[in-house]
Parts: sequence; C-alpha cells; structure tokens
Amino acid sequence: MMEKINYQVVLDKKLKEISSQHNVPILLLHSCCAPCSSYVLEYLSEYFNIIILFYNPNIMPFDEYNLRLNEQKKLVSRLKTKNSVKVVEGEYDVNDFLEAVKGLEDEPEGGARCEKCFRLRLNEAAVFSRELGVDYFTTTLTVSPHKNSQLINAIGQGISEKYGVEYLQSDFKKRNGYKRSIELSKQYNLYRQNYCGCIYSKS
Repeated sequence: MMEKINYQVVLDKKLKEISSQHNVPILLLHSCCAPCSSYVLEYLSEYFNIIILFYNPNIMPFDEYNLRLNEQKKLVSRLKTKNSVKVVEGEYDVNDFLEAVKGLEDEPEGGARCEKCFRLRLNEAAVFSRELGVDYFTTTLTVSPHKNSQLINAIGQGISEKYGVEYLQSDFKKRNGYKRSIELSKQYNLYRQNYCGCIYSKS
C-alpha cells in the first residue's frame, strides 16, 4: 500500500515558491459548485489570477446544472478577492458523462464511477488550460470530505504530464477548509445541494 501524501504540505511549498516571484500566475480552477469553490477562491486568489472552469456534464437534470452555474457566477460577482477571478463555462453534454461511466452505473458512491468522472472533468480542465496558456490548473473537488484527495491528485498529476500544464496539488479540506466553505456559503446565501450531481448519486 502506497504511503499517503500530505498535499497541504505540498501546496504550502508551492505557494511559498510562487510568493517569492514578482509576477502573478494564472490558475485555471475547475469548480464543481459555488459552495466548494468559496473557500478555495478565498485562499488561492491571494496568489493567482483565477479562471474558473465550470465543466460538469455529470450534473443532472439541466435545471440543477443551471442553478449551480448561476450560483457560481453569483459568488464570483460578490466575493472580494486580491486578484482577478472570472468564470468560463465548459460544454454541457450529459452524454459525455454517461459514456464515460458506462457499465459502472451500479458502483457505490466514491468508487470506480467517480474515478471516471474525475478523469473526465480534469482532462477537460487540462485541455482548457493548454488552450488558454495558463500556468497551473487544479480542482475544487478535494475540499469535500467525501472525495478521495489521494486519487484526485494522482489523476491530476497524470493528466498534467499528458498536456504539459502544471497541476496544483491540494487537499483543500485541510485546515478546516470544508468548514470555512460552509461558513462562506451561509455568508453569501449560496444554494448547497444534497447530492454530488449525477443521477446515480441522487438515487
């Protein structure tokens, strides 16, 4: 069994390195929803100009997807940050998700189906990152206590090597990150969903 990596320590080291530079790098942040992004934006906007990629073809039905997208835009319009934050929307096609998880519909939450979903979204984040010429990419997914940060970081690192854009390793639930996201959600009156997004997690 592989030893677990403390990704908060890894991130601390990287942010210290970034702080010593004169320029402000650009980070593409894949976001699953406004509540999860709230703490991450508060934290990382001190170090980066951030482009939020809202790419979540796993979210169903469309009304739910649209609600979460609008909440993301609302948060960005209200959140005061040191550096710039803007939102771009990825393509919403549920067939991309359904095809990616085909045959895994009955897997338990947190299992092989979720891994495929992580890969789908992080791959798209890397594609956007390369096209936009950003310095780093990462995801808000590690803020959730229900998500496997070791797995998410391993996927991100592998995709990073494929596309040649540096993946910012993280475990945003550390240092009460998840607790802070709940506080910020209340402060900004954000809609907090009761399921991950896909029809299989809802049932």
